[in-house]
Amino acid sequence: MTTTTTIERERTDIQADPGPPPGATLLIPADVRMIVAHDDFERLCAANRDLRLELEADGTLIVMTPASTDGGGRELTLGAQLWNWSKANGQGKAFGPSAGYTLPDGSVKAPDASWIRRERLDALPREERDRFARIVPDFAAEVRSPSDGLNEVRAKMAAYIAHGVRLGWLIDPIRRTVEVYRPGREPETLTAPKSLSGEDVLPGFTLDLADILD
Repeated sequence: MTTTTTIERERTDIQADPGPPPGATLLIPADVRMIVAHDDFERLCAANRDLRLELEADGTLIVMTPASTDGGGRELTLGAQLWNWSKANGQGKAFGPSAGYTLPDGSVKAPDASWIRRERLDALPREERDRFARIVPDFAAEVRSPSDGLNEVRAKMAAYIAHGVRLGWLIDPIRRTVEVYRPGREPETLTAPKSLSGEDVLPGFTLDLADILD
């Protein structure tokens, strides 16, 4: 989703602000760049559950636009196929676009779809899983929307791989391509593929792209 750009606001402004009253919506103008501490980010998300927010490593707050109608359908199609496979496979758990992860650099990211092996997930304390867990998913995918800059999404995918994601897909319905990201290799670009293999990361999973790229 598209990020905001803006002038920088000092951390002291956020610390001094007691936050919106219960039930209120915090309006963040599109031209305001906010620097937020990790703990403040969690409180901000809790107070604004209708917003899709991410956090950069330097504390920059990223406000993402809601998915378009077609974009939301593509996300659901991807997530549904991944969930169905994961349920049958039983070796891990699939997550949708509302699941956020705290990466090793302190950033908080929410892929459009992700999956984590069961033994890694079970090793996390319950209180950690109830927050933006400090864990890197084994698999992460992003579906590009018209409001997403291609270089921005590519940078996000590269960051996933750099932090330990074992397989990543950048699905681009605009260009009808898929970029496959793997550790230690350059991204592989596929033009109008009909399906994608989960390889050894998602063994036995094949994503049908008919309702995602078309």
